Amino acid sequence: MPHCIAVITDVHANLPALEAALAAIDARGCDEILHTGDAIGIGPFPRETLSLLLATPRIRFAMGNHDAWFAMGLPANAPEWMDDGERRHHEWVHAQLSDDLRAAVGSWPWAHVVEIQGVRALFTHYGRPDGRGGFAPIRRDATGADLDDVFDDAGVDLVFYGHHHPRSDLTGRARYINPGSLGCHTEPVARFAVLEVVREGAWDVRFHEARYDPTPVLDALDIREVPDRDLIRKAFLRFDG
Repeated sequence: MPHCIAVITDVHANLPALEAALAAIDARGCDEILHTGDAIGIGPFPRETLSLLLATPRIRFAMGNHDAWFAMGLPANAPEWMDDGERRHHEWVHAQLSDDLRAAVGSWPWAHVVEIQGVRALFTHYGRPDGRGGFAPIRRDATGADLDDVFDDAGVDLVFYGHHHPRSDLTGRARYINPGSLGCHTEPVARFAVLEVVREGAWDVRFHEARYDPTPVLDALDIREVPDRDLIRKAFLRFDG
């Protein structure tokens, strides 16, 4: 019997995008959902987004860097790329969240390996997690061979990941699939992928998207006085097609 897994990644506290994606996934009748990290950060709805994700039936989570910085704390010595504005943003995000949410996120593993009818799939945020929120450097314009290196020849048929926000589908020793960030894109569409294992050793992967109204997201950046909101609009939520 076919088994259907919806894969989402990098929701980044974009509640309207998440709601649209979950409605589309529910309409497809998927058996379960895997989120491959970064539920929070960037968007203006961290509390509401985490609460909705945790209340969603049949969902599993892998830890992303933004999730880890909430659950485990920001690095004591900030990375050189984390400027004061970004640090203030993370501190604001964490202040919106409760200790029970921190405990829930802290229980998330770095990866899931799922085997269904002879098909092995790895679900993770990115390669080589260091246990504190660091990962291998992002390979931009990667090849399949590049991702073989990033994911250390994972010994699976499929790798679903996020961290880098563009959608991608590459083949090396495994097939590497990034559904594209659900919450951060140049269009108001929530992106996700669906893996369907149709029979022993056979699968199909397809990309999907659901449109949503971005107005509440853009308005809430100002209403909630989200730190670094000008940069967020420019770099992550610019909706310029």
